[in-house]
Amino acid sequence: MKLPAALSWTTHGDGKVIAPGAVVGPGERLSWPRTIGIGAQHVLAMAGATLLVPAITGFPPGTTLLFSGIGTMLFLLLTRGRVPSYLGSSFAFISPILATQQQYGMAGALGGIIIAGVVLFLIGLIVQRSGTRWIEVLMPPVVTGTIVALIGLNLAPIAGANFTAGPVEAVVTLGIVLITAVLFRGILGRLSILAGVVAGYVVGALRGQINYENLGGTQFGDYAWIGLPEFHTPTFHVATIGIFLPVVLVLIAENIGHVKTVAQMTGENLDSSAGRALMADGLATTLAGSAGGSGTTTYGENIGVMASTRVYSTAAYWVAGLTAVLLAFSPKVGAVITAIPIGVLGGAGVVLYGMIGVIGTRIWIDNKVSFGSSANLMTAAVALVIAIANLTWAPGNLEFGGIALGTAAALIVYHGMTAIGKWRGTLDAAAVETAEGEVPLSTAIELGAPDQIDAMVAKKKPQR
Repeated sequence: MKLPAALSWTTHGDGKVIAPGAVVGPGERLSWPRTIGIGAQHVLAMAGATLLVPAITGFPPGTTLLFSGIGTMLFLLLTRGRVPSYLGSSFAFISPILATQQQYGMAGALGGIIIAGVVLFLIGLIVQRSGTRWIEVLMPPVVTGTIVALIGLNLAPIAGANFTAGPVEAVVTLGIVLITAVLFRGILGRLSILAGVVAGYVVGALRGQINYENLGGTQFGDYAWIGLPEFHTPTFHVATIGIFLPVVLVLIAENIGHVKTVAQMTGENLDSSAGRALMADGLATTLAGSAGGSGTTTYGENIGVMASTRVYSTAAYWVAGLTAVLLAFSPKVGAVITAIPIGVLGGAGVVLYGMIGVIGTRIWIDNKVSFGSSANLMTAAVALVIAIANLTWAPGNLEFGGIALGTAAALIVYHGMTAIGKWRGTLDAAAVETAEGEVPLSTAIELGAPDQIDAMVAKKKPQR
């Protein structure tokens, strides 16, 4: 019987050695022992971030790990084995989950995750039929970057509160993360957050900051090595829709960006897989929310593993997904994660939430977004302050927080100002850089850039 494409691979060369300049493609694999070893690297790469999300939100870590593994395997099936990727917990869900739990508890947050997953799946269907052009029009880089940045910066107060609650563990965690990131290369460097969390955890244990009694046990030995994950049922509330929908925009950007990155690394055209990737992540997120897991997204951490190993085989991701599922059935693993000291979460949060914000600015840089444009400048400025200040709007029984309002502001301000600028004919005059790469004089004056102003004025003076 012929296996599906997602479960069929050809052996690369002799299965042992990768020739200089060569790569192991998605449809290839090395020998199974080597493939299992690379799969283990993928598990390590995703573990810190995937397990940190339930530690912050209070979700059961075993359940999150279970649906992370299941989601990864679903992704590989739906993309027909063409897009190597691991689906881990998305940080974009942290703020909406925490905001929703205050009023509706974990069940309400799970309902919001399901809503986001269903919407993402439907958008994937549309993209599969019509392509991604309409998304690029709706969310140009300045809007996408702003939305990603505001989600990270909106979480800053939470990181600050956790940091203050356990300053010793927080400083140790943050310090080890920073040192590990520059001290080591390759996989060890990419595990800096995991190293920081482990170090902070050890310090917390030595200082008596870990209490398993709060988890239902009296000591670590009370938890079984093997057992079922903890499942929860969702509830649905209209008020959560506005809180979780902005996350969909982030997931779209992450998934499409992941597909494009993998295509560039492998030299394959994967545009036709973008819709399937969105559908797969939407389905994985929906399944996770239906039973107590965190929403998922494609993981950049695992792209780093592929870049360092030159192995893009989806077989390694099957190994990683299956390993995650097996680990999910160990209550001891869940107990260790749930007992992470609050200061450790604060130290790791400073890095993680800041990184989300910086990823947003990187989108601006990579796409050469010009903030000489009033539309671009105001889009970012207004939306970011709304999110950082966590402004709220409560019409009737609904309440929209900083992320929802910031996302709405980014879309409305950009498209509104762009439409008015085109109508008045003022958009192009000071919106973009000239063909020579110079900022127009009017823009330099508007932004108060004296060096550029002086240089341009001198350049415009007639030569005698």
